[in-house]
Amino acid sequence: QNMLEELLIHKPDDPIEFMINHLKQNNDDAPRICVLGPPASGKTTVAMWLCKRLDAIRISQETLLFKEILALTKEAKAYKERKQKIPNALWANLIQERLSNVDCIKQGWILEGFPENQEQAWLLQSSGIIPRHVVVLHAPDTVLIERNSGKRLDPFTEEVYHTTFDWPSDLLVQQRLVKPEDLSEQEVSKKLLEYHRNFPGVFRSYQKILKLINADQPSVDVLSQVLTYVQTQHRSAAPFTPRILFCGPPGSGKSLQAALISQKYGVVNICCGQLLKEAVADKTKLGELVKPYIDNGYPVPDNLVVKILAERLNALDCMTKGWVLSGFPRDIEQGEQLQKSHFIPNR
Repeated sequence: QNMLEELLIHKPDDPIEFMINHLKQNNDDAPRICVLGPPASGKTTVAMWLCKRLDAIRISQETLLFKEILALTKEAKAYKERKQKIPNALWANLIQERLSNVDCIKQGWILEGFPENQEQAWLLQSSGIIPRHVVVLHAPDTVLIERNSGKRLDPFTEEVYHTTFDWPSDLLVQQRLVKPEDLSEQEVSKKLLEYHRNFPGVFRSYQKILKLINADQPSVDVLSQVLTYVQTQHRSAAPFTPRILFCGPPGSGKSLQAALISQKYGVVNICCGQLLKEAVADKTKLGELVKPYIDNGYPVPDNLVVKILAERLNALDCMTKGWVLSGFPRDIEQGEQLQKSHFIPNR
């Protein structure tokens, strides 16, 4: 799926060579995450924690300007020194250049505080930079303004602390903490207004992969919710043949649920016990081998059951419509035999 996405985005002249290089990178599971939110919502804390937890590369406006040596860094710094707004296209090119480095390709990336508006989101998408997960932190403005007044920064580690909620226990860390420059209430209020004006456009760009998380709660809960979300796999909209397995103790309603699923979605309903009886009634070769066991009330050997199941699951209706199976497997060994026969359920 990821390879197909890359093909559609980049449209390479040599698709075969492109796919070979994609497979060599072996980075389909690498995180691609955007952490967004208003000022003082905890973006830096969340992004740094995720980087440590997922072994990914953190990228923010600060790291791009002051920690990286990129071709466009000098041009971006010139805007900053003149106290002019850095153009959206320049930010997008900076990010594209950084994400093309080997460490980001192999380890994945956490993009903090970007995109800030819909134009930036479109520029990233047109460059082929599409996150898998977008985390948006939110809290009431009054909370954010109050939280911002106590914000302190460790210039050595870049970690963010707070005079009330998150004060470090290490005396050396306490001594080197500094107060960020843009901490005035007026400046924060101005940034909040700009954020609220731009956020709807960002939301529309990423609404299918975006998760809103309340930042006005203990940091442990925020981090737990963020990690749970970024570790989920989004459901693909691509068509697939359903292969459904129902498990449960006797009397739990497996057969009934399987029959209802079959009726609603048009998949083939296969009950293992019923299948064995049909094989005996039809006097097939495998049915003749199974008959003595059923007549004498003995369990049918797993290898015979798997062969009968394989024969049925390979039938044309199962291959085209999909199937729902109940009554097998009943233990780990049977499950392993089913997998060895290459009948792997996807639900």
